[in-house]
Amino acid sequence: MSETLTPAEAWRTLREGNERFVSGTSIHPNQDSSRRSELVATQNPFCVVFGCSDSRLAAEIIFDLGLGDAFVVRSAGQAIDDAVLGSLEYAVDPLGVPLIVVLGHDSCGAVTATVNAYETGEMPKGFVRDLVERIMPSVLTAQRNGVTTVNETVVEHVKQTGERLLETSKVIADAVEDGRTAVLGVCYHLGEGKAELVSGLGDV
Repeated sequence: MSETLTPAEAWRTLREGNERFVSGTSIHPNQDSSRRSELVATQNPFCVVFGCSDSRLAAEIIFDLGLGDAFVVRSAGQAIDDAVLGSLEYAVDPLGVPLIVVLGHDSCGAVTATVNAYETGEMPKGFVRDLVERIMPSVLTAQRNGVTTVNETVVEHVKQTGERLLETSKVIADAVEDGRTAVLGVCYHLGEGKAELVSGLGDV
């Protein structure tokens, strides 16, 4: 599908799927045995969703997708590390995915922990500390901009994450510059199920 979709068309497909999910009219596409058989030897997703690991944020469900539609990468607080970057670069080249969606959500536990660490000066223990350190630049930017609530900080973190992908990965940056892909920031509202566009990099 990615060979025929532009970044704008890919986003429209996701938006329409989310509208069905919100309204309770999901059609659960591409989830039958014939689709499964079709994908045995190859995959051709039309988007990559880089989202938080939160159990309430299953991309295929909230965008009403099926097998082979989305290449999904998840980490708590959609924190970037080498494995995330490698996964996203693989989606862009060789898979040729035309759209990267950075997906955050209300009441994010990882962002909440980072805000708490900023306010108290106390860092969590273990590898959660590493997670908080990766999210902290977004929290610092939010604080400088007068943003203090967790949900507003999530929005800032989503925006910052999209920009950081382009700053860190030449593969992604070149694909956006060439118009082969775009990077969108989206925030998911847990209560209503709506995925709201909050930022965009590239032609969409």
